[in-house]
Amino acid sequence: MDQVLHAGLMALRQEGLWQGVLITGPSGSGKSDLALRLLADGYRLVADDRTLVWTSGGVLFGRAPDPLSGRIEVRGQGVFAGQRFLPACRIVLEVRDGVSERWPDPDHASYLGLRIPRLTLSLLEVSAVSKLSHALWHLGRGAEGAYLDGLASSASLRSGGDSR
Repeated sequence: MDQVLHAGLMALRQEGLWQGVLITGPSGSGKSDLALRLLADGYRLVADDRTLVWTSGGVLFGRAPDPLSGRIEVRGQGVFAGQRFLPACRIVLEVRDGVSERWPDPDHASYLGLRIPRLTLSLLEVSAVSKLSHALWHLGRGAEGAYLDGLASSASLRSGGDSR
């Protein structure tokens, strides 16, 4: 079973594995803009605007639907062939367009019955690439628990609770 999402997909190679970031948000929210900035930061384009997702062995994977494979839209300029293209990758994080809280609670997205961590941030924010890369760095080292614990500790601090 597979599903087509209105989302972009970018990947970064960490310790020999390609780690994918699903970028979600409404039309015009900056998904392709963030993808272009990620390309400049060493990421690879997997899919722009539409992403086909499927599961295998309890892992979520994604790629561009065939007609869109290897292409990215640059708003106001047209559709171009991606220079740094990857055919498919494992998806380990969703980045959703929105206003992020100062001390966010841990959040997850669910696709085809699998949960992945979700990060909410303004896709057009200058620091979006750095924030996304920071989250991916933790997740790429198998540290999802530590990453989510850090978010939970932040939420505890926000509410005045003890983070120990």
